[in-house]
Amino acid sequence: MSGAHAPPTAGKTLRLAVLLSGSGRTLENLLDWIAAGRLAATIETVVSSRGDVRGVQIAEKAGIPVTILPPQGQPTADWSAGIFTACRLAKPDLVVMAGFLHLVEIPTDFAGRVINIHPALLPAFGGKGYHGMHVHSAVIERGCTVSGCTVHLVDNEYDHGRILLQQTVPVHRDDTPESLAARVFAAECETLPEVINRIAAGTLP
Repeated sequence: MSGAHAPPTAGKTLRLAVLLSGSGRTLENLLDWIAAGRLAATIETVVSSRGDVRGVQIAEKAGIPVTILPPQGQPTADWSAGIFTACRLAKPDLVVMAGFLHLVEIPTDFAGRVINIHPALLPAFGGKGYHGMHVHSAVIERGCTVSGCTVHLVDNEYDHGRILLQQTVPVHRDDTPESLAARVFAAECETLPEVINRIAAGTLP
């Protein structure tokens, strides 16, 4: 199955495919928003780069089909093709990277339909190696007074695509990477669903 995919119709409920690599906290947050009637979306499939992570357990408990596709031993192009083949089976409107730690090649029919949440204010503290606590440690070491999160379109470079929405949080003098991470994640839990709702409503510039 290939070819162009029609853009989501304003006001519709978006079908999501979620890509993850770890704890599944972002997936869990999206499921909570859906259960509360606050997110105009359904999660149709989850693709994980690891099978031994909590994110897979969360998806299975929610009854969401899961595909495990480890990248090891595969060329990036082949592995990426496998990921998006798994996504196509679910006919998603949008693919959401939710703690997905790998660079993938975006096929033509998914261009402009893959988003990522990053735990910093891009373009600062983005790129290869900037994930998890590495980001928050770097922000503190730089002496920044503000950090936050960014939702952006995904292209074929790390943390590079067009920025869709950012939310700032303060960095306190006594912050540790862990305390800053908790504050940034709280912002992520609001910002990512907001972007998805804006896409569903057709109100995202």
